Parts: sequence; C-alpha cells; structure tokens
Amino acid sequence: MCGHEIRGLLQPFLLVLIHERPSHGYDLIDRLAGMGLMDVEPGHAYRVLRGLERARLLTSRWVPSDAGPARRRYELTPAGGAELKNRMEDLAEFGSVLDAFLSLWAKTSQGCDQCAKGMQESAVAFSRP
Repeated sequence: MCGHEIRGLLQPFLLVLIHERPSHGYDLIDRLAGMGLMDVEPGHAYRVLRGLERARLLTSRWVPSDAGPARRRYELTPAGGAELKNRMEDLAEFGSVLDAFLSLWAKTSQGCDQCAKGMQESAVAFSRP
C-alpha cells in the first residue's frame, strides 16, 4: 500500500503502534513497513507525530541510544488512549464497509473478460441519462 493512500490513516496507525510499544520515529516507520506500509515518508510521519504531541495525544522524551545520538521516544497519553479507542471503533465500521466492497469484487470479477465486460456495461449504464 502506498504512503499517499494511507495519509488519513497514519494517525491511528501510529497511535496503535505506540499503544503496543512506546518507541522512536524510525522504529515506528519500520514497524509500519512490516505491516505492509512501505512508502511512508519519514518527514510526513514525524509531522504527524508532532501534531499528535501538540494535541496532547502523545508525549515524548529524549532517551539515550546505545548506537548513536539520543532518540525521541513517543508514549501514549490517557487522552491518546481515548482517541485511539474512538478511532478503532470508526475503523472497525469502515472495515465492514470495505469487506462488503471486497466481497462484491470477489463475486463480480471471476475472470478478466467478465471484469472488462462488467466495466464496459457500467460505463454504458452510467453514461445514459
């Protein structure tokens, strides 16, 4: 999944990863990649993290590193936990809608020929007044 496709979902994704384990930015980006989100730009991730911190959903503190300079470690606040719960409820609802569309796709796209024919029929039906 491309980074631009998940821009609006990056906040809850980061919140759930921090809920799982407080961490620094590059670790969070690596964990996102491990979940299939390979194209998250570090600059964008850090802007989102700073916004979450400004909104008091996260706190951060500098933690010494064994390998290199100190790193900013992000942790969830109680307000962040409440926001995460609300966002997860919304995402679960969205997941149900997405499941319905994926089921429809599975039923209607049995072969490329059928798919192409269905798209042509839809285009013709859509263009009719």
